[in-house]
Amino acid sequence: MIPTDLQTALSRLSGWSVKGDKIAKNYVFKNFEDAFAFMERCALEIEKLNHHPEWRNVYNKVDVELTTHDAGGVTKKDIELAGIMDRIAALFIV
Repeated sequence: MIPTDLQTALSRLSGWSVKGDKIAKNYVFKNFEDAFAFMERCALEIEKLNHHPEWRNVYNKVDVELTTHDAGGVTKKDIELAGIMDRIAALFIV
């Protein structure tokens, strides 16, 4: 994805930023249970896409980085997954 396309795509998402050859977002939930439920729900969609994030969880926070390693950077797959993750997060973040 070329930089202009990436910026346009990111403008349609909330809270995502460019971090090197990745896009990144930090989600903050009410508690660990909601953070883990978010990850669990995302895992089902991630498997369907066969496109896996780099993510980590500490208590109520989930930090996500997306890139397409075999393409050497961000692709439409990453943008699609970011949108899916945002929609799922909205179920848990009030």
